Amino acid sequence: MPVLRIEHPITDFDTWKSAFDRFASARASANVRGHRIHRPLDDSTYVMIDLDFDEVEEAERFLGFLQAQVWSSPEASPGLGGAPSTRIIALEEAWAG
Repeated sequence: MPVLRIEHPITDFDTWKSAFDRFASARASANVRGHRIHRPLDDSTYVMIDLDFDEVEEAERFLGFLQAQVWSSPEASPGLGGAPSTRIIALEEAWAG
């Protein structure tokens, strides 16, 4: 399963999360199968988001949407505190003990 991993600084988590939630229908339309939001314990002004897809091409298309329609507009991305870093990754191994 391809995962679009996004990392970036934020100015305020509640503001950022509200904007993230407003794009729920866009994620559903793009076939995002699930998401996880992580925050470093020692940095409340940073987020890491994993978006799950069935196909790499879906992740690439959604990344293009984010770059062109969301991150390029301060109105669409309040709380964004810096340029996002992205990668499309795949799980190689998992262990739960």
